[in-house]
Amino acid sequence: MIEPTELALTDKLLYINRVAKVVKGGKRLRFSALVVTGDGNGWVGVGLGKANEVPAAISKGGAVAKKNLVKVPMKGSTIPHEIKAKYGAAEVLLKPAAPGIGIIAGGSVRAVLEAAGVKDVLTKSLRSSNRINVARATVLALSRLKNPAEEVAKRKGISKAAEVPAGG
Repeated sequence: MIEPTELALTDKLLYINRVAKVVKGGKRLRFSALVVTGDGNGWVGVGLGKANEVPAAISKGGAVAKKNLVKVPMKGSTIPHEIKAKYGAAEVLLKPAAPGIGIIAGGSVRAVLEAAGVKDVLTKSLRSSNRINVARATVLALSRLKNPAEEVAKRKGISKAAEVPAGG
C-alpha cells in the first residue's frame, strides 16, 4: 500500500448532490460530493463525502478518495487489455486505443481516466448512468487490469528484466 502523502495528487469534483430530509420543522438540507483524485501517473481513487456544508463534503470526499487509491497498470499511454466491470447497476467497458486517439469517454469515466493518467482509451458506459456507480465501476475496472508481461514473468519465475520478446 502506498502513502497518499508521497504522491502529488490532484482532486477533481465530479458531482454535488443536495439532499433534503423532511422533518417536523421543515426540510434538513445536506450535501454529498463525489470527488476523484489521482496523480496522472497511474494512481487513482474515488470518494463520496457527505456533510451539512458543501466545502466540508468536498474535503471529506477527497479524504475518502485518498484512502481508496488503486494502481493502474499502463502500456504506453493506454491500458494493457480490454476489460468490463460492474458496480451496482452500472457497467463500464474499457478498450485500449492507438496513440493519439485520446480519451473517448464521457462524464465520470472521463474524469477517472484523466486522473489516472490514461491518455488513449475507448470506453462505453452500459446500463445505469448513475454518476457515483459509473465512477466506482471505472475504478474497479482499472484495479482489475493486469500487465500481461509481468504476469507471464511471475508465473515462469523470471525477472522482469528478461522480458518476453514483443512478437511472442
